[in-house]
Amino acid sequence: MEKENDLNSAEKQLNNPLHGVRLADILDYLVKKHGWEYLGDRFNFRCFTHDPSVNSSLKFLRKTDWARKKVEDFYVKSIERERRG
Repeated sequence: MEKENDLNSAEKQLNNPLHGVRLADILDYLVKKHGWEYLGDRFNFRCFTHDPSVNSSLKFLRKTDWARKKVEDFYVKSIERERRG
């Protein structure tokens, strides 16, 4: 039974586009691809609009689950669009 649960967990991770991707890497990618101004317009988070930095954004996103989810979902959509061409 335990091996079956381990296999299910492993399968879920294989299908998870965020598996193994750090939040800092997500932010770096989004900033390089879209820029702080676009991210600030899209999300209107103070850490994106007022003297933006990766460190301030990491602090905010690690404390604020709903905001982190929005950024992660946007990252996944951006990656999918890029792969499609």
